[in-house]
Amino acid sequence: MEALEALFRWMHVVAGITWIGHLYFFNWVNGPLQAKLDGPTKKVVVPELMPRALYWFRWGAAYTWFTGVLLLGMVYYMGEQAFAQGFGWSAGAGIMILVTFFGVFIYDALWKTSLANNLRAATIVSFLLLSVVVALFVYLAHFGYRGVLIHTGALFGTTMAFNVWFRIWPSQQKIIRAVKDGVAPDAALVKLAGLRSRHNTYMSVPLVWSMIGQHTVVPFAGGAMGIPTDFYWVVWLIIIIIGWHIVFQCYKKAGKVQGF
Repeated sequence: MEALEALFRWMHVVAGITWIGHLYFFNWVNGPLQAKLDGPTKKVVVPELMPRALYWFRWGAAYTWFTGVLLLGMVYYMGEQAFAQGFGWSAGAGIMILVTFFGVFIYDALWKTSLANNLRAATIVSFLLLSVVVALFVYLAHFGYRGVLIHTGALFGTTMAFNVWFRIWPSQQKIIRAVKDGVAPDAALVKLAGLRSRHNTYMSVPLVWSMIGQHTVVPFAGGAMGIPTDFYWVVWLIIIIIGWHIVFQCYKKAGKVQGF
């Protein structure tokens, strides 16, 4: 079991590097570059570059998610490391595991409503819903510190993989064909692919924190640095906000980086 866990961790990290590396490339390098290309150049570059990059992007996402689910089962369910001390499997835990993997449909529905036209309001609503989910991980599922972090990460990772395969990739296929044919891509598809890709960058930074959760137990699980034991999850929400702010600053910087 330990050998399998090591192999799956290796696969998970390598696939994740492939996926997230391309995610950042698309948003902080390719995005600003594409805005400076003229029509004829785009017609040559986009059909050659994007399908190649999107191949590694989408399959990196698939393998990262698949190996992540395997690790979740091996380490946190079979190893029973998901729960707080004195707690185990319960109906509440089952409900919150379902929320972890099916909450993506609530996210998708929310960002299809007219609320999505107000970016600030939609972000606030999304964060409030996320806060409720994290609190329920603690008080309904009775997950421990690591369990709360990893299930939040699984929620983010599932949402990100969904965006890749069911929103970004289908939209990009149509956009690439349009550019190749020399016609303007559907503005709604461009907006959808761009928005969901940006969402993935924002989720990716706190997701990485959740993956290294076992190394943050001592200082951040409560009882140290003035963090109350019962409210470590509030600190986790603050870390998520910090992660989102880091990405926000990266977008600001990406728009200022110039070529020669």
